[in-house]
Amino acid sequence: MDVIEPVRVERTYVQKLKARPEDIFPLLCPVRELEWVEGWNPLLVVSHSGMAEEDCIFLTGEEEPESYWVITERDMKHFHMKMIKVTPGMTVAKISLALQATGEETTDAEVTYMYTALSEVGEAFVHGYTEDFYKEFMVQWETALNNYLQFRKEEKIKGSKGVDTSG
Repeated sequence: MDVIEPVRVERTYVQKLKARPEDIFPLLCPVRELEWVEGWNPLLVVSHSGMAEEDCIFLTGEEEPESYWVITERDMKHFHMKMIKVTPGMTVAKISLALQATGEETTDAEVTYMYTALSEVGEAFVHGYTEDFYKEFMVQWETALNNYLQFRKEEKIKGSKGVDTSG
């Protein structure tokens, strides 16, 4: 048996989102992310409800190494979630998301990823997971989600004014 010192990196970023936590949290789901994450396409989702839930498992890997994700905690009341992501032969990640209202229509989303390498390929990934790389990833996510939230808000306003949006 080999026991080794972990090669690990942990990064945290606080996204500034333009909606209430109760409007954002349902979108943090392997199925609902199809609505707002460009290129997101899980290969498989295992779920009783068909949506994100505790013990939901999903598989990704169409354009990346195949990865298995497990939602280990999902608290709809306090708006926090934890997941494990395993990329066989490469890394294991522990991911946590926590939403906190900061105003009537604003939320801070604290997102933490901690990657541990399982191989030399994983070590290269961990060493490349810099603060700058993570910030760019988080800003892209934050921008995509805010754009989607703004689109939904505009659609709701159009609908409430009786505007025909069918084209």
